[in-house]
Formats: sequence, C-alpha cells, structure tokens
Amino acid sequence: MDSAVEPGAIESLRAEVTGEVLVPGDDGYDARADIFVYRGHPAVIVRAKSDQDVARGIGFAVEHGLEISTRSGGHSNAGYSTNVGGLVLDLSPLDGVEVLDEAERLVRLGAGALWSGVAAELAPYGLAFTSGDTASVGVGGLLPGGGVGWMARKYGLSLDSLVGATVVTADGRILSADAEENPDLFWAIRGGGGNFGVVTSFTVIAQPVAQVFFGGISFSREESETVLRGWVSYMDSAPEELTATAMCWPTFGQDEAPPLTIMVCYAGDDDAAAALAIDPIRKLGTVVDDQVRLMPYGGVLADVNEPPPGWKPYVRNRLTPDLTPDLATAMLAEQANLQNLYVEIRSIGGALSLVPEDATAFAHRSTQALIMGVLLGSPEDNEPLMPAYEAFWSAVAPSASGAYSGFLSNISEADIIAVYPHRVYSKLAALKQEYDPNNIFHLNVNILPAGADQG
Repeated sequence: MDSAVEPGAIESLRAEVTGEVLVPGDDGYDARADIFVYRGHPAVIVRAKSDQDVARGIGFAVEHGLEISTRSGGHSNAGYSTNVGGLVLDLSPLDGVEVLDEAERLVRLGAGALWSGVAAELAPYGLAFTSGDTASVGVGGLLPGGGVGWMARKYGLSLDSLVGATVVTADGRILSADAEENPDLFWAIRGGGGNFGVVTSFTVIAQPVAQVFFGGISFSREESETVLRGWVSYMDSAPEELTATAMCWPTFGQDEAPPLTIMVCYAGDDDAAAALAIDPIRKLGTVVDDQVRLMPYGGVLADVNEPPPGWKPYVRNRLTPDLTPDLATAMLAEQANLQNLYVEIRSIGGALSLVPEDATAFAHRSTQALIMGVLLGSPEDNEPLMPAYEAFWSAVAPSASGAYSGFLSNISEADIIAVYPHRVYSKLAALKQEYDPNNIFHLNVNILPAGADQG
C-alpha cells in the first residue's frame, strides 16, 4: 500500500467513519484523487457521509501530520481541493438538497451538492438559487467565498442568501453558525472561504424564479470596441433583473478573430420586460448570432469540458467600482498582445451594494464589475507571456478595488491583500486565531492567525 500512514491506522479510521476511506491502489481512489486540471496523490481520502466523519477526518490528519484539502466539486482554480501526501476530505456524499419551508423558501444544501443538482431539486417548487455558473461546481467550494452568479444584480452574491450553516472546526467541534448562534463565525464564513473550518451544510433563502431569459448575443469582431463601450455605458442604467457578462475570446494565432459575445440573464419570464431590458444590447452593433431564449434556471449552468492535455490555465481577477468605456478599450488593446488570453467582464453591482460593507467578510460592496483574465495553455506556453499578462493587469490596476477569491490560481500575497481589505483581514485573523490557531486549514486564500509570523 503506497501510503505515508501505517496500514493499521487506516483500518482504524475505516472502522470509525461511516463513509469510504480510500488509499492509493483502492478502487475509486484515482477518480477522487484528481480534480479539474490538477493531479493529486493524497495519502488518504475520506469520503464523508456525516459531520462526525468530517470531524474524525480532521482529527486523523492532525494526529498524523497530514495536510488537509477539502473537496466539494473539485474545481479549485488553485488546485487546493487535492494534494500530494495529505488527506482529502471529500464532501461529495453530503449532497442533499432539502426544502425546509416552501412558503419561506428556506432550503438546506449539503456542501457536496453540485449546482446542477440544486437547480434540478428546486425547479419543481418554482425556485432557484443564484449560484455559480458551472453545473459541476460544488456548493461547498463556492458559497463561503461569494458566488457571483447569473442573478447577482437582482439577488446579490450567493452568500447574501445564506442564513445558517453547520461548521466542523479544527478541534473537531460541530457548530451551528447563524445570526444568533456563533455570529462571529457566521460572519467569517461569508467571504472568508474555508479558513475557519469545514462547512458541511448551508441554509439559504431561494429566489422565486422558475425561468429566465438566457443566452449569448455575438457581434462582429470589427465592432468589438464600439459594442463593449456601449455595453459598459448601458449597464449603468440596466434593470437589476438583468445580469450580463462580456466574453472576449482569444485568437489563438488565427487571422480571423472570434466575435465578441455578451451573455445575458434576465431573472424572470416576462417576455416584454425581458425584451425591454435586453434589446438595447442587441442594438449596440451588428448581431451575428443571438441565442437568448426562455429556459429553466438550471439551463444557464454550463458544462465544462476537459482542457487539452498539459493545459493549466493561469487565472486572475480584479474587482472595480468604476467600469468605464475607456477601461474596456484599454483591456481590449492589451488583450491584442496575447493570442491566448481570454478576458471576461462580469457586470454586477445592483443588489450587491445593498448589503452594508461590514455585514459579511466579503467587503467589496461597491463593485461594479469583475474582470477576469485567463491565460489558456500549459505552464511552459504561458511562462514567456507573463510580461504581457502583467501589462494587462497594469492597465486594470488604477481602477481596481479588490479581488474575488474564487477566480484565482497561483495565488500571490498581492492577491490575498486584494481579496481581504486590511480592516477585514485583521478581524478575520483574530477569528482564525480563535477557530484555527495552528492554521490547519491553509490550502485556501489563506488568512494567518493573529500573531503568526507574517513573513
């Protein structure tokens, strides 16, 4: 058995948990060791079926000096939901979706549920939840960091609908966290990610949305600058029911550049109201394709294909409170220097700004847009392109006010500072000292316990 842990200890662990315990060589190990893009080789995988299983897995990792990765859907851009030689807490068996109170739209989500499953379970009730935008992303990986979904301008971040959670802490306690019980922990897990424990379930308020108008509107590439500038100006006054994202695709060295696509989601099934909101975008330029149609909310969740062999996308984002036409033009100009740079601009704002800045650990409430730049290729392909990539971000920097933890790979100190403003970081560090003083949960956008060596 290829494991850093003695076989006897593994057998004892198997006897103590209700879920599966997998080590290298076991059936099913390979499928759970790797995640999207990243390859892992943990010493132990605990497929938890209960809060007690999670607590025992944490205790086992501490006893044997193993790093802990928490896996929900396995889409960590930084590769944090697997590791080499450590322990993976696989939460995928905790995938329940339960409507607790239909009238109040109160729903409990297991951390291992996928957003496609959440949408399917809520659809018969005429409900939806403003989740991420990918079908196979897990609830547990997205919700504690934020959740910038397709109804963000109407309903805010995913975490803004969170009213309670169950958290297993570093010392194995199983705690309820809400506005009344452990409110400091409840504050921290809404934006502080997985720094304070393993969240095993979330109680949320779903939205009364059965169907949405969703799809892409593509424009002639020659008109990209004009369309993008017009779109930026329009979103300042667009109804909050409309959330939209501009997708600027790379050329990959081809002479003919792909068209600019504006993805739109109108939260509701009123055809006339949706047309009134979306038509101003259609009029911005020459439409070469229009895929917008009425569909169940679950239809907006995209499937993600495996990238070509060897690819490991380099992902970075910044938030801005002031998305201007000139900033959009500057980004297009810098993108032209990188044939494999995908640029995405998510227009948010709206309901995001209705939440007080100190209400949650996600403090970037004045955000108007999220700008993401992804280098598509292998590390070897991308290395010589880093100067041009940094030039792109230098063009964005004067307008940047922070970063979103979910869209980051190769996380730097600058990224951590951007995610957590100083006043927020200081409060989170104090709570980290209380709930995880030894920084057991450090495979994340990490916050050091107060008093820890910052250097």
